[in-house]
Amino acid sequence: MDVSVILPTMNEEEAISEVLPKIIEVLDGLGLEYEVIVVDRSSDRTPEIAKELGAVVVRQRGRGYGDAYITGFRHARGRVILMMDPDGSYDPIDIPSLISPILEGKADFVMGSRLKGEIEPGAMPWLHRHIGNPFLTWVLNLFFKAGVSDAHCGMRAISREALGRLNLKCRGMEFASEMIIEAARAGLRIVEVPIRYHRRIGESKLSSLRDGWRHLRLMLLYSPTYLFIVPGITILGAGLLLMAYTYLLQPIRVHTMILSSLLVITGTQVLGFGASAKVYAIKEGFAKPDRVGSFFMRYSILEEGLALGGLLISIGLVLGVRLFLQWRAEGYGALFRIGDAVLILTLVTLGLQLVFLSFFISIYMIKEG
Repeated sequence: MDVSVILPTMNEEEAISEVLPKIIEVLDGLGLEYEVIVVDRSSDRTPEIAKELGAVVVRQRGRGYGDAYITGFRHARGRVILMMDPDGSYDPIDIPSLISPILEGKADFVMGSRLKGEIEPGAMPWLHRHIGNPFLTWVLNLFFKAGVSDAHCGMRAISREALGRLNLKCRGMEFASEMIIEAARAGLRIVEVPIRYHRRIGESKLSSLRDGWRHLRLMLLYSPTYLFIVPGITILGAGLLLMAYTYLLQPIRVHTMILSSLLVITGTQVLGFGASAKVYAIKEGFAKPDRVGSFFMRYSILEEGLALGGLLISIGLVLGVRLFLQWRAEGYGALFRIGDAVLILTLVTLGLQLVFLSFFISIYMIKEG
């Protein structure tokens, strides 16, 4: 089998009767052996119409956009698997453009790009075209270096061999982003081709805010570096600079000293979450090792963490004893050294955080030892 076309359907009886014959006409013209698989979850006549037109109909037992495609993948036999919505928004004429690079050995994964192609007036809402899709695509490229222009295009093709290298789990709309993320992580050759985009037939089932958040949520959860480590470093750095400036140059500004302590402790905590998430993701196969992950996965991380944490605690305790002795020398009266007290609190807290974080991360590394 050369090509498997997978169409997820839910109450598309009007669209399927118009789109499916066009798909078959294009595939017949290519002279390839093909199959059209309709993964259906309809309550109307969509599956009956699809069968009458020659498609293989598979009943979807679960729910969601991603679940439909994962179900279809299990039944597909083609060397190339083509994905597209059967609502008339994607043009079957573009099928050869998507499958040819794979059949010719020039790509593993081909994405259609509506933004580089032709968009029929009214086919894509202004919010999606100019804000939502570009923003989410920019985030995806920033986090995962995918290099695509239209991350949410539903018309795409992938080789069977490449599909087997992807760890796809998402069952909802965020599946579209997950597939690109996994393809980028797997080092697949990703190619984009411009396509046509038309007004859909029938009512849209998308929810802009809900589906957009699900895509952003997935990308954040897939990237501990951008979710935890970058913000943690930023917060910690700001806190350290503010604390140094306040303690050395403006010691009477107690409220600023307290704020800087809050930033330092919070930044360290966020960094700890990031380090833990990074190590966990690599150990469980969700992410590939990188410089950040390798740093925290060193065998000596426990000893180094204990040494640094112990040093901070010791400095804090020494300063604390010194402050106590000054207080005692003044008869336990009023001692306006709140800045020193905040510094001591911060040092001891940081030291304890580092000690326990080092133990926590090292739990993951027991098998490596």
